[in-house]
Amino acid sequence: MNFFKTFRGRLLIILAFLLIATLGIQYYLNLKTQDENNEMLEAQSQALVAGFTLAVNGITSNEYMEDLVEREGQTFFDEKIKQRIKNILIIDNEWQIFDSLNPEYQPTIDENGNPKFMRLAEIKNLPPLMEGNRLGEDLQKFINANAIVDNTSEGETQVIPVQTSKGRYYIMVVLQNDKREAAARAARPLIYTLAILLLSALTTFYLVWRFTRPIANLSNAARLVADGNLDVRVKVTRRTDEMGELASQFNEMTAELAKNRELEARVQEAEKSAVVGRLASAIAHEIRNPLNYINLTLDHLRKQFKPEGESKQATFEKLTTQLKTEVGRINNQISDFLRYSRPLTLNLQPTDARQVVEDSLRIVEVQAAEQNIKISLIERENVPLMVGDAEFLRSVFNNLFINAVQAMETKGG
Repeated sequence: MNFFKTFRGRLLIILAFLLIATLGIQYYLNLKTQDENNEMLEAQSQALVAGFTLAVNGITSNEYMEDLVEREGQTFFDEKIKQRIKNILIIDNEWQIFDSLNPEYQPTIDENGNPKFMRLAEIKNLPPLMEGNRLGEDLQKFINANAIVDNTSEGETQVIPVQTSKGRYYIMVVLQNDKREAAARAARPLIYTLAILLLSALTTFYLVWRFTRPIANLSNAARLVADGNLDVRVKVTRRTDEMGELASQFNEMTAELAKNRELEARVQEAEKSAVVGRLASAIAHEIRNPLNYINLTLDHLRKQFKPEGESKQATFEKLTTQLKTEVGRINNQISDFLRYSRPLTLNLQPTDARQVVEDSLRIVEVQAAEQNIKISLIERENVPLMVGDAEFLRSVFNNLFINAVQAMETKGG
């Protein structure tokens, strides 16, 4: 048998297909996730470049960054960048907020007409600072340098130093992150993995159910056979694997068991018949011995004690003949009994029905005469011989005539 047509081969192929499909889908999802991460990093890089460019323009010009963003015709700070950047801070060499996209942090004019700047230390709730090691000793000035980066952070902060004629300035770009998007991005691979596992589990469950259903059917059929029902059969499908062969062999086994049971029943019946036959032979032997003696005695009487006178001789001859006939009938009954105890075998030959009837009537002639019963035998012309067993027919007519005579009243008819 071809290995790939067997139950094990098919199961191996299906499991290998599931494994390859799972790995392929997982690889595709990983590539897709990697592409999304690359797109996100690229968008973040573009936002950082646009933020730093805007801040440098704010340092080198006399305009606020807010005005530069609102200027018509600018192309480096589009809507996507605005959604990505939460704020931009320009920090001078005295750690003051020189400019900001957020009007709350922009310089104000005091009552004397002098500009008033907020200090960096006054700004709270800044997102964690990323890659702050490159700032050296100035890192201590940033209060968000030691903030912990986790999934609950609303964004991140990138800082780059810029050397100007007034000293070292710092450009701080605050990026905002969509928590829902981040959570969805983090959960998407897990959801895909769970979906693949669920699909594999359902497929495996279906395959196990499909492959083990014949085993359950065989188990139920075996239980019925154990209870004595040998007529049960397992439905044989078109499967050519071990399961299909097992179902076919199980049906063959139950058929053979049914044949063996039938043969055993026949053997038991034959044994019973043999016992009955031996018993019947013994009884027949015990009965036939006195019958033979009676028959021999009648022959002796007919030879040695024949009366004188023709009428007496006729009566004597008739009575002794009838006695011998009765003895013969009893002997035939014994033969019938022996035949009953053995398998029935008919000796079919052309038989004269009238002769058989006349032989049976001789048995009841004396009793019929005593009861004034008139016996008539009417035969149609040209009656052909019939095929039958003369002894069996004679036994039938004997019983029929004896019952008829016994059923009639003594006054005859």
